[in-house]
Amino acid sequence: MTEPTQGSDILQRIERTLDTLRPYIASHRGNVEVVDYDEGQGILLLRMGGTCHGCSAATVTLRQGIEARLRELVPEVRQVEAI
Repeated sequence: MTEPTQGSDILQRIERTLDTLRPYIASHRGNVEVVDYDEGQGILLLRMGGTCHGCSAATVTLRQGIEARLRELVPEVRQVEAI
């Protein structure tokens, strides 16, 4: 059995953090999924879906909700971008 890499631990913590936010996002008929994480630069790429896709409030949700929570609970994440 191989040891999990640090990157997989970070991704697990990212997913757990997003799981705490998904009910709120879902209540607005939206969703969020991890696309990629650059461990070297600390950049997380997310896809906002459902009604979040193209919504003007999605940027606020991304910055003030998702990014703020992730930077607090997963300090390796330095920046969050939506694609």
